Amino acid sequence: MFSKFRAAAKQAWKSSFSKNLLLTNIVSSGGLLVVGDVLQQQLEKSQDPSKSHDKERSVRMGLVGLSQGPPHHYWYLYLDKFLPGKSAAVVCKKILADQVFAAPFFAITFIYGASLLEGKTLGSCWTEFKTKFPTIYLFDWFIWPPTQAINFALVPSQYRVLYVNCVTVLWDVFLSYIKHKPDTDSESIKTAQAVIVDL
Repeated sequence: MFSKFRAAAKQAWKSSFSKNLLLTNIVSSGGLLVVGDVLQQQLEKSQDPSKSHDKERSVRMGLVGLSQGPPHHYWYLYLDKFLPGKSAAVVCKKILADQVFAAPFFAITFIYGASLLEGKTLGSCWTEFKTKFPTIYLFDWFIWPPTQAINFALVPSQYRVLYVNCVTVLWDVFLSYIKHKPDTDSESIKTAQAVIVDL
């Protein structure tokens, strides 16, 4: 019986990262963004025990994650198509492309997606994006180039989105913190930016 279960699990895993790869990437993007938000909310509750878990917020984050699954999926497919290979030069080009094109795209879709689900206007979304994007992008440059160097050099192509999503759990804790930080704390956001620059 155990051997049958193991064979079925192996087949399910193989199917998830072959013919069902797009679905796997979508589900993992949404699910792991929820995990990141739950962890961030636990941190917030540890600092303020009066807070309760905001389930609607976690659902919104999950929906945003699901929406980012397809772009992640196709981004890596096309990146491998137009920049094939794993040489140092190719990996550097992929990292640069990821930082210049993908990082701003996913940041703006994250802020807009989460804010629109909160019922905010497009104007409010843009104001929030202008306030929070510099901090997000600065942290992005510290975290993702070394992460993506491993991804592009060592990780098989079918596992790239899953690998990124696993690392993204920690990144999502940060995104959830920045996204849900009150606008009145904009001064502390500027302070965080200054600290990063000093580093």
